[in-house]
Amino acid sequence: MTDILEATHRALCRHGYADLTIQDIAAESDKSKATIHYHYGTKEALFSVFLDYLYDQYTAQIDAASGETPLEHLHSLLDILLWDSTDPAKQAFQTAILEIKAQAPYDESVQEQLIEFDAYLSDRLQAVIEAGIQTGEFNDDIDPSTAADFLTTTIKGAHTRQVTVNHPPEHLTVSMANYIQTYLLDDDPTEAPPA
Repeated sequence: MTDILEATHRALCRHGYADLTIQDIAAESDKSKATIHYHYGTKEALFSVFLDYLYDQYTAQIDAASGETPLEHLHSLLDILLWDSTDPAKQAFQTAILEIKAQAPYDESVQEQLIEFDAYLSDRLQAVIEAGIQTGEFNDDIDPSTAADFLTTTIKGAHTRQVTVNHPPEHLTVSMANYIQTYLLDDDPTEAPPA
């Protein structure tokens, strides 16, 4: 029931997780509190489904990145992930994610679901970096896993700063470009070896 999940998203951004009730979600929906309880039972069960819903949105965002070269693909990914801070929909999405992250130390199932978010981003970044090394566009001395981990941590940190202290994530764009130029790009790019 997508409408209930969308209502959950709106209610979460408005009330936060700790104070959120099924009634708050019903108030954002055309469904009654009883209907939501019927479909999901508890707030915790609803949030498990809600996280799956967010995961599908998140992975679709990442999969929308493209480029003719690995470098273009990486820049496309960063453009998507270091979103325009004036976009209220993206702000709301990151607020919702941060609210959920706050529950992870106390809820193993939430933590497991959030690990999937993290792994998806890291895996995509690593695949792009590996492709860049194969084509000779990126430095073959770098470890793709370490570089992907660094980029993932930096991006997630930018999202947290945006939500908590209103620091625009796009400010990181210049630093990311410098990182790519200094550490990822091959100083002497060559053609990829024949297959």
